[in-house]
Amino acid sequence: EEVKYAINEGADEIDMVISRGRLLEGDDNYVFHEIAAVREVCNKVLLKVILETGELRNPGLIRKASEIAIAAGADFIKTSTGKFQPAATEEAVGVMMEVIRQHYEKTGNTVGIKPAGGITTPEQAMQYYHLTERILGETWLKKDLFRIGASRLADALARKIQ
Repeated sequence: EEVKYAINEGADEIDMVISRGRLLEGDDNYVFHEIAAVREVCNKVLLKVILETGELRNPGLIRKASEIAIAAGADFIKTSTGKFQPAATEEAVGVMMEVIRQHYEKTGNTVGIKPAGGITTPEQAMQYYHLTERILGETWLKKDLFRIGASRLADALARKIQ
């Protein structure tokens, strides 16, 4: 109902956080169906699925969460809300990108990536840019497939420009 309300109010993107507790309990089915239900309500509205990788920590769980989110219809997978630390890490983002790359090679369908949380300097942002370029290629280096969630980074960039 919240997603329907947001879309009716004009939202053109929806962010949802996976049920990490259910994933950690091994209830992959629940996580898949929850994402798929939101995907269905979203219709053509962009769906970003937040994995909260800082809480999952384990690369195997991050891989599993990425695979489930993509299979359920995520347009983007995102590392974090920024509320758990560590938020975005190169290791977590690398795992997520590998899953995206494998999905693309298998299906020809693209899924976006959004490292978010704890990215506060232009240098950190460039590390994620280069990681994306290396693992996913230049095709992903556009806003439709690659974004960085970092409000503190925007402030740092504004200070550098001034």
